[in-house]
Amino acid sequence: MSEPPRIASLVPSLTELVCALGLAHRLVARTGYCIHPAEAVRDVPKVGGTKEVNLTKLRRLAPTHVLLNVDENRAETAAALRDFVPELVVTHPCDPRDNLALIDQLATVFVTEPGVAERAAALRADMAGELALTAAQQFMPQRVLYLIWREPWMTVARDTYIARMLAAVGWKTLPEVEGGPTGAARYPQVDPGAPWLADVDRVLLSSEPYRFDDVHVAEAQALCPQARVQAVDGELLSWYGPRAAAGLRYLRALAAG
Repeated sequence: MSEPPRIASLVPSLTELVCALGLAHRLVARTGYCIHPAEAVRDVPKVGGTKEVNLTKLRRLAPTHVLLNVDENRAETAAALRDFVPELVVTHPCDPRDNLALIDQLATVFVTEPGVAERAAALRADMAGELALTAAQQFMPQRVLYLIWREPWMTVARDTYIARMLAAVGWKTLPEVEGGPTGAARYPQVDPGAPWLADVDRVLLSSEPYRFDDVHVAEAQALCPQARVQAVDGELLSWYGPRAAAGLRYLRALAAG
């Protein structure tokens, strides 16, 4: 009989998904950003952040599986982990529809754990239902600047998960660029003098990774004087996994407002 998995998650969304699949008791490590669900992860050891991982501590925790994401973790981290981790689970959802495959991916890896298949089926059904509800509705097209950082201002390329999430309600992100499969170009800096800023209908100030709030509205308004500026829940719009279904509901409410 095989030993039970010892899971290290280096991605907040995946930590939440692990718990939603009933595997919280198998977590042996997480990042400091893995904060949901709070009660389930409170006592799980932290091994640094998504970019700066304490590999020495992680090695001591002896994970059998480490969960990674192409955007959130560094390639060199994955390379180092291969020296002592039996199985790396690498994810790269780039569209809300990719959550269906993501749920299946983790359910397949941990299929021998009791209850995983049933919980995965429920999560998949919830997500499929929200995708269908969103696709069935008509929304007012908007040109959107989604800000994730300031000093310098940074946004998202059109081939990122966030941009494609927004596209589900007919919102097209500006600038009209794609960042490619990996790398910094997926999250470009914004030139405050760029002429396309005058075309923005709505500026969304994400609550993460930079903690924008109402005090930054005036700064963003100066960037796009003609646009509507509002703070939004970055977790709901950028986290994949079990939060994505709620994210689509939240996004539909934003589009209706």
